[in-house]
Amino acid sequence: MLKKNIFIMYAIAFLQGLVFYSSIATLYRQASGVSVFQITIIESISLVLCLIFELPWGVLADKIGYKKTMMICCTLYFVSKIIFWQASSFMGFLAERILLSVVLSGMSGVDSSILYLSCDSQDAQRVFGVYNSLGTAGLLLASLIFTIFIGADYRFSAFLTVLTYGTAAILTLFITEVKKPKASMEANAQKQFFGILRNIFKNKYLLMFLVGAALLNETHQTFTVFLSQLQYVKGGMTDKMIGAAYILITIAGLISAKSSKITEAIGARRLVNLCYALAVLSCVLLCVTSSAVASVIGILALRIAFSLFQPMQSNIQNMQVVSSDRATELSVFSVIMNSVGVSTNLIFGAVADVNLSSAFLFGAVFCLLGFILVSCWAKGTKHRFLA
Repeated sequence: MLKKNIFIMYAIAFLQGLVFYSSIATLYRQASGVSVFQITIIESISLVLCLIFELPWGVLADKIGYKKTMMICCTLYFVSKIIFWQASSFMGFLAERILLSVVLSGMSGVDSSILYLSCDSQDAQRVFGVYNSLGTAGLLLASLIFTIFIGADYRFSAFLTVLTYGTAAILTLFITEVKKPKASMEANAQKQFFGILRNIFKNKYLLMFLVGAALLNETHQTFTVFLSQLQYVKGGMTDKMIGAAYILITIAGLISAKSSKITEAIGARRLVNLCYALAVLSCVLLCVTSSAVASVIGILALRIAFSLFQPMQSNIQNMQVVSSDRATELSVFSVIMNSVGVSTNLIFGAVADVNLSSAFLFGAVFCLLGFILVSCWAKGTKHRFLA
């Protein structure tokens, strides 16, 4: 019966991947008068709010159940896309991002918990890989439609996105609950949350893993979603060419589904090394080039590195949950990782407004630091997954 959840979550991931304006997200905002630094300010405010909302959402999810949490979050996700569609100023995009913060903190750990508890544990990395790939497949289809049919009509692309997110919200009605809701809210929920947080800070190796993974995640997020478009324009690419490049980058993300098989073939430790090395090299390439072709290759390599690493990261995080309140514990992990993102977003945005190449150099440094931290975690804990 729970296997049904996996296919529903797959469908939701695909629909929420259908962001028709994704290939021109930065240009969309700039067309409304929002600067790159303002964009990264919005992103940082969003991450700070995610930190604030993590505690109540984690506790609430474990109280009301993961199905209801997904229903609420996907409905709010739908509303946020309506706001984005109508936004025409800094305040409009900020309002969209504030609501999105509520959504992301609510879904944090809940979607992966539903998947993890609906499948066999030994099959989890493959399931996470397919889940991520279907989101990427949605992006691919949306990018194709934008490039071939929509073109410069940015607002229409946002409207189509509203429709797909509304459909995803409807699908949450058919999820089967995987966690029995609690009869009442625990009085010591806040104490438990901060207790988990304290334990993580006492566990220096787990902290190293979370920060190291976050550095790669945030570098990928900022570069592929925002700064890549500025790099493409710098290289003389048109909107159509940017759309075509985005399609190629999106196709590369489908390799996420092969993360489990590649792990089995070469080993988890070697795959981690490969992902971080590829990320560092891609950032260095983006730093030293203004060529359109080389820029696409750099973003492509960064996308592949992240796509291979992300399912493994999700699996490792779920394997390290020790309490019965899985959503709460994963929310604590997310708090730490989002804290890293607040800093990196502001750094990337401030530096990119002055010199785009310098921002890419910072990315290389962050990914190198992330590799050192994850390597220290692997050696210090001798985690069986990386044995």
